Amino acid sequence: GICYVGSETLWQRTFTSFGVLFLQMGWGDLGAFGEPSKETPNLDQMAAEGMLFLDFYTANPLCSPSRAALLTGRLPVRNGFYTTNAHARNAYTPQDIVGGIQDSELLLPELLKKAGYINKIIGKWHLGHRPQFHPLKHGFDEWFGSPNCHFGPYDNRELPNIPVYRDWEMIGRYYEDFKIDLKTGEANLTQLYLQEALDFISKQQASQQPFFLYWAIDATHAPVYASKQFLGTSQRGLYGDAVREIDDSVGKILRHLQQLGISENTFVFFTSDNGAALISAPKQGGSNGPFLCGKQTTFEGGMREPAIAWWPGHIPAGGVSHQLGNVMDLFTTSLSLAGLQPPSDRQIDGIDLLPVMLQGKLIDRPIFYYRGNEMMAVRVGLYKAHYWTWSNSWEEYGKGTDFCPGQSVSGVTTHTQEEHTYLPLLFHLGRDPGEKFPLSFASEEYQRAMQQITGIVQQHKDTLVPGEPQLNVCDKAIMNWSPPGCEKLGKCLKAPESDPKKCSWPH
Repeated sequence: GICYVGSETLWQRTFTSFGVLFLQMGWGDLGAFGEPSKETPNLDQMAAEGMLFLDFYTANPLCSPSRAALLTGRLPVRNGFYTTNAHARNAYTPQDIVGGIQDSELLLPELLKKAGYINKIIGKWHLGHRPQFHPLKHGFDEWFGSPNCHFGPYDNRELPNIPVYRDWEMIGRYYEDFKIDLKTGEANLTQLYLQEALDFISKQQASQQPFFLYWAIDATHAPVYASKQFLGTSQRGLYGDAVREIDDSVGKILRHLQQLGISENTFVFFTSDNGAALISAPKQGGSNGPFLCGKQTTFEGGMREPAIAWWPGHIPAGGVSHQLGNVMDLFTTSLSLAGLQPPSDRQIDGIDLLPVMLQGKLIDRPIFYYRGNEMMAVRVGLYKAHYWTWSNSWEEYGKGTDFCPGQSVSGVTTHTQEEHTYLPLLFHLGRDPGEKFPLSFASEEYQRAMQQITGIVQQHKDTLVPGEPQLNVCDKAIMNWSPPGCEKLGKCLKAPESDPKKCSWPH
């Protein structure tokens, strides 16, 4: 089985079941990564029993493109999850986005299905909500969750509340049928998602069926929520309550695999889709540890993620790896676990991490930091070169939007888009993980490192074929007014006239 679990995700494997746990959490949110309150005992135990990745990255500093990258093994600029409406803009899939995951993209569950896997997504999909983008049309057999995040509540006249799906049809809407109390932060959604995971695993084990579980919960995404039993239990406030409930849930999932006797046949990976959103801090934002800035930026705090691999009897316990990893690697690694080859008719950016996890090898590879249609930075070894810097505009900053609160670094955390393509800003992340001290342009170290980096970047750009951008057009008429199943519930809403427009992406 394959399970992916993260600050918005999970996955599992039987000779070949996988789980991916995929959430929105920061590098510094786990005790195993140094969080001082030590409120993640289950994730810390998972790390002690498996392998900790200290240099693991997402493919984009925002949620939708990261999820598209995980499931396709391809950079968002290749799979279409970017915008060309403005330079270097982050873009995602709000309700009014016209685009989504294209039929031409091959998703991990589609490929696993050929090897007999049953695939389930629990939680947030975020790859488009129109019928052609439905997860069950892209390889998943089951879905319990929503097409977007739990924003709201809306008035159902100007904006409809987000639907929650059971497979093909909605079964209610957030705030109406699935309550979230914005005053107290109480919601039982994580418990619902946990039970869905446990039931799915039990069902597949009983039928001896290999499975892929993608557990993509969103409790740590503002507005943050936790169930009643966890409210007020953390030293870190409501955000900490949500993290404690996620940690408890991961522990229950792993114990469930052990109790069913399938833990040695199940590969589980925990990670996040982007860094902690410091704009929501301190009350509803996490920690990115020693790293600069957070979500929305291509500094380390926006893209370096907590990551733990767990596969008892296969991955040696207590391992720590400095392999440069990326969420796209989960695509290739999962296929390898299932005995499948990645598609040969397209560029795949993910690498197979099995030699790293099982044999302790290190694979030489770069990490590309994209923001929209622009490669902002690249990491090669311990060196990171910034070709563009930008946190957010002065206009947005003046309105109170700050992606780097308390972390201004002169000439680095810029509020105008600064081009450095002729003389990139270079940092040594071993000595300076916080990206505060650029190397001198005149130094021999700078010249030597940039000579190697320049060749890698040139090869990448020469061979890059961007996909058709999916995040350019918005239309209020295609929002979640009348999702499938709304008739049975009496929850269909009247849509406005179609009026397609260019989406505005300020960051």
